Amino acid sequence: MLRMQKALFFDIDGTLVSFKTHRIPDSAVEALSKAKELGHKLFIATGRPRCIINNLGQIEHLIDGYVTTNGAYCYAGNEVIRQLQFNSHDTETILQDAKKKRYPTIIVNDDRLRVIHNNSLVQKIFVEQLNIRNLDYTAPLEEVLHKPILQITSFIGRIRERRLSRLLSKTTIGRWHPSFIDFTPEGADKGSGILAMAEYFGISRDNTIAFGDGGNDIPMLRAAGIGVAMGNAAEPTRAAASYITTHIDEDGIKNAFTRLGITD
Repeated sequence: MLRMQKALFFDIDGTLVSFKTHRIPDSAVEALSKAKELGHKLFIATGRPRCIINNLGQIEHLIDGYVTTNGAYCYAGNEVIRQLQFNSHDTETILQDAKKKRYPTIIVNDDRLRVIHNNSLVQKIFVEQLNIRNLDYTAPLEEVLHKPILQITSFIGRIRERRLSRLLSKTTIGRWHPSFIDFTPEGADKGSGILAMAEYFGISRDNTIAFGDGGNDIPMLRAAGIGVAMGNAAEPTRAAASYITTHIDEDGIKNAFTRLGITD
């Protein structure tokens, strides 16, 4: 049984929010509410930038803090706990490659993002699958580049990824979707992000539990005291976990809480 206060970290898409309904299952909402009542801290750990976290209305009042852009930007209330940004060399290298090859790329600041070289793939994944409706295609690019850049999402395959990665000096690369990768500043991944958040709240690593389903969740599943993979997770993510729960649409969060003694 888990008797001490825990820091519980949740990926959003495919972990908390169903790809099928674009909602958090009722069983998960009930489990999270009970965990909060019992004194546990609840955190989001997502690849999404703050400005496109649009699907947590059911539980926003329960959340103690956010690890966003794969750990590059972490905050609790109005307090910024961590902000890492790209160096100019790597930013220029990635954007010049995108310009040369004309592949879609999303540039992320702390409060906005800008899509360049938009195509149908962006629409299919971000609009249809992830239900994001506020993508910006028209903001002056110089305004976005003038502010700290926290993440760059490039729609490229693994061969292009390997070629481009050899040109970068201080960049972390994560992939949770076959069609795109997230570039973040050196040292920024969900694992380092959740540890920074736990330290801020005075909670030891042993008392952290992370829940995820994608490739970009692997660092936090390994970093946490306990890593829980959803039943819908791919094999590499499952292999990184301490425990595998059921599918998101089959009460995965609730069943994990029961198994680990979080709410019982």
